[in-house]
Amino acid sequence: MSSRTFVPLCFLPLAIFTIAFLALPLVRLILASGEGEAGWAIYLEILQKPRYLSTLIQTVVISVAVTIAALAISTTAGLFLVRNRFRGRGTLLSILTLPLAFPGVVVGFMIILLGGRQGLINQITPGHVVFAYSAFGLFLGYLYFSIPRVLLTVMAAAEKIDPALEEAALTLGASPYRIVRDVLLPALMPAMIAAGAIAFATAMGAFGTAFTLATNIDVLPMVIYTEFTLSANIAMASALSVILGLVTWAMLLIARSFAGGVVAAGG
Repeated sequence: MSSRTFVPLCFLPLAIFTIAFLALPLVRLILASGEGEAGWAIYLEILQKPRYLSTLIQTVVISVAVTIAALAISTTAGLFLVRNRFRGRGTLLSILTLPLAFPGVVVGFMIILLGGRQGLINQITPGHVVFAYSAFGLFLGYLYFSIPRVLLTVMAAAEKIDPALEEAALTLGASPYRIVRDVLLPALMPAMIAAGAIAFATAMGAFGTAFTLATNIDVLPMVIYTEFTLSANIAMASALSVILGLVTWAMLLIARSFAGGVVAAGG
């Protein structure tokens, strides 16, 4: 068999998978969104109806908040764990990455046990505080499973930073704040952007946690589910799915361009 024939044959399974499981379902989803009574004007309808527009904005806002919080917590913890060796470090790291073992439904149930009507916070606070079913409860649930994803990415990048750079900055009289701002953060920026994009995409499309917690709040995955199962509105469910995918794809594209620019600037 010649190399001319061998190379296309090697790519044949990938081509079949891409067409059958990626391209065709995506094309069918887009076509289904225009098969309703409104036709392709259904996308304009989403922007005009307060319920759909507010749900889209709310989903994006929660996802952005989760991304920012996950980056702040994970970057701080990741730098500390990379720079320090102490007894119990492995145990602490295992605890921080434990959420990777839980599906979204379990994470939502844990938030209910913490801040639900029968939760721990409700029992120990005088005002019987309940937050599990609000935007804050959903934020905590998303943050819980976003932290380990960001943490592992940041730690992998932090371990590659040359300690000589920090030593040189100290020799030149730089304060710890200046070292973090001018040495560590620029070196970690590509990894932080990539991890942040993954955290945002995960929060945008998370269903299990939203299904468990989103009783007093609408987010796109839940609205898509109700439109499809309860209302049998296939066109609207498809259109909302396309919009969710476009928003997430746009964020990933922006993150990729920024990460690439930072890498290029870094030499």
